Order: sequence, then structure tokens, then C-alpha cells
Amino acid sequence: MANYIKEIRELVGHKPIILNASGGLVTNERHETLLNLRTDTHNWSLPGGYLEYGETFATACIREVKEDSGLDVEIIQSLGIFDQGFTTYPNGDVTQVISQLYWVKPIGGHLLSAATDETLDLQYFPLDDLPPLLNQQTADMLAAAQTYFAQQNH
Repeated sequence: MANYIKEIRELVGHKPIILNASGGLVTNERHETLLNLRTDTHNWSLPGGYLEYGETFATACIREVKEDSGLDVEIIQSLGIFDQGFTTYPNGDVTQVISQLYWVKPIGGHLLSAATDETLDLQYFPLDDLPPLLNQQTADMLAAAQTYFAQQNH
């Protein structure tokens, strides 16, 4: 069921709702992480997004990373579920987001070379030197990734 979120929003307007999302942490050889500059909020987030009806967290991650970055990926490792995420979007939509974060590796595709309706830019950043982020949940996810890699001596 494509456009599930849009259909729900048409019914409830801007009222706060709980949504499920999935994101992918893509790292390069320097252990930097790929972030996308969002068109809606003009700040940075992990490639990812909301599940469509019937999707799993894993399939949503793979689809959303492709949409946001142009990369085809496969999942390496789950990095956790993050359920303390409140976001108010510029259009007035309010959400509590429950997000599954995966560490993923590129297996094909290529980084987008031009802006899309969701992504203005893509850049790799060191986990200890990040740009302005979408929300606290994004910061929490990146902090968890930094802790995970430190424990793995990545």
C-alpha cells in the first residue's frame, strides 16, 4: 500500500501520531557515516524513512536508503530500536517515531549526483564532528553507532 502515511495524514491532519521508521548507517573506509541534507527541514539525517503498510523494518531500510542516497545496500547488523523520537515538521505534522537502525554496506548503485524531492545533498561525516541534525533521535542513533564501533574497535 504505497503512500500509506499520506493517506493517514489526510484522515488525521497534523495531530500527533506514532510512526515506524527504519534507517541505514552507511560508512566509508575512513569510518565516516553518510548523511543526507533533507529538503523538508534543511538539516541532516541518516538515509531512511517511514515504513509503508506491510513492510518490515529491513525492507524499508533497503528501500529508503536507495531513495535517499542512490545506493543499493545489504544489512550487516541491527544497531537497535530508538523510541524516544518526537518531531514537528515544517508543515505542522507531529510524530513520535519508533526507528530501527541498521548498519548497512553498499552492494551497488551510486550516490545521487543531483538533488531529489527528499535529498539536497549527501556527505560523509566523522561521528565526532556532525552537522546540524534533524532531531535528538538522529543524534541518539549516531551516538549509539559511535559506541558500537568503539566497542568493536572499528
